[in-house]
Amino acid sequence: MDKTRLKELLLSAWCDETAQGKWTPECPSMIQCAVTALVVQDYFGGEMLRCKMTDGDSHYWNRLPDGTEDDWTEEQFDYIEAQPIKSEYIVREREYVLSFPNTKMRYDLLKEKVERLSRKQTL
Repeated sequence: MDKTRLKELLLSAWCDETAQGKWTPECPSMIQCAVTALVVQDYFGGEMLRCKMTDGDSHYWNRLPDGTEDDWTEEQFDYIEAQPIKSEYIVREREYVLSFPNTKMRYDLLKEKVERLSRKQTL
């Protein structure tokens, strides 16, 4: 799986049920950061980074094994006032992120949707 293909699959898979809060189809990546970072890690490895946002919430993105940082949901910040404070990040283990039942449920759904879409497109 390459990055372009995974981004296309995520764009099709993101939905209200995979979001943490109010979601909008005008910005499919809205409030999808933790579950997206988990799926990206499934395919590409690396670390999940977490920072606080200016409204006190948090944001996740990935550092890939080659050291590059990749934020697959950053376009959501064009639609909301709060912004991530990426200069103050920590590395979060996936076990910690998945220890929250709602996040685990949303991740399982997103991963299943991505896998199903991938299989459907290869047939």
